[in-house]
Amino acid sequence: MTEKYAVVVVGGGAAGLSAALVLGRARIRTLVVDAGEPRNAPAAHMQGYLSRDGMPPAEFLAAGRAEVTGYGVELVRDRVVEVGRDEDFTVVLANGRSVRARRLVVATGLEDELPDVPGVAERFGRDVLHCPFCHGWEVRDQPFGVLATSPASVHQALMVSQWSKDVRFFLHRVAEEELSDVDLRRLAAAGVDVVPAEVAGLVVEDDRLTGVRLADGTVHARSVLFAAPRPVPRTGLLERLGAELHETPFGAYPVVDATGLTTVPGVWAAGNAIGFAEQVVHAASGGYRAASAIVGDLLMADLDAAVQGQGVPWQAPREDR
Repeated sequence: MTEKYAVVVVGGGAAGLSAALVLGRARIRTLVVDAGEPRNAPAAHMQGYLSRDGMPPAEFLAAGRAEVTGYGVELVRDRVVEVGRDEDFTVVLANGRSVRARRLVVATGLEDELPDVPGVAERFGRDVLHCPFCHGWEVRDQPFGVLATSPASVHQALMVSQWSKDVRFFLHRVAEEELSDVDLRRLAAAGVDVVPAEVAGLVVEDDRLTGVRLADGTVHARSVLFAAPRPVPRTGLLERLGAELHETPFGAYPVVDATGLTTVPGVWAAGNAIGFAEQVVHAASGGYRAASAIVGDLLMADLDAAVQGQGVPWQAPREDR
């Protein structure tokens, strides 16, 4: 027989585990399907999460998994390959297992597509970084480079100047004419040096970044390079379910309400599945909001069904919903 759950959570990162924790504590039978591909895997530490600042991401997720299993939540390392729907959802996993669920939480996150500059992928999360809020303090006052991937990279170059006054903005394949007068004035005011040349690669010595090499062979001594990846939202499952998406400068994400409810009844989304800028702390909060909404949604659905069927007050069995 197909196993039945009240909720299946797709994704075992901060958003998915936070949702599972709330659901487990509410005595809701929950399954978390985790493909094991967290976005922050390249980073040695995560920052900006109150009481967990500096904690390794793998350690954070391990602690989360231990917490949720303590409340009876089931975890499986697998991937959801298909979802169908009649009265409930049928969730099919890559190993062939099929389960039923009354509600879904999609916390599948996104992938970072890195610039095709030699050395960037290998150093990403170490001394090639993308978020100053995540890593700025740790590399403060060092010589920064910023690799332009589009004219919008001006914003990144300006932001990182909060953490270092030695910033060089490598335009790479962006023409200087693509920058506005306001952009150029702001860069000058921030003390950011604009380098209108293509980047050919990185210079690494003793397993640390020491420079940025230009196409003409010139090397600029830098110990940190900021580079904005192109975010690729993992929205395939939501699209197959018929969720409405909206376009942003960072990709297409599902339309959601304040709790993370998508335009598909019974389907919530949280974490980087709803936006590029969701940090770990935001993702955990989003999972909490989605789960608390689901608890109320399931309870009211059960009570309404009981009232309509029996005409008397009724209390749902907590372990079986």
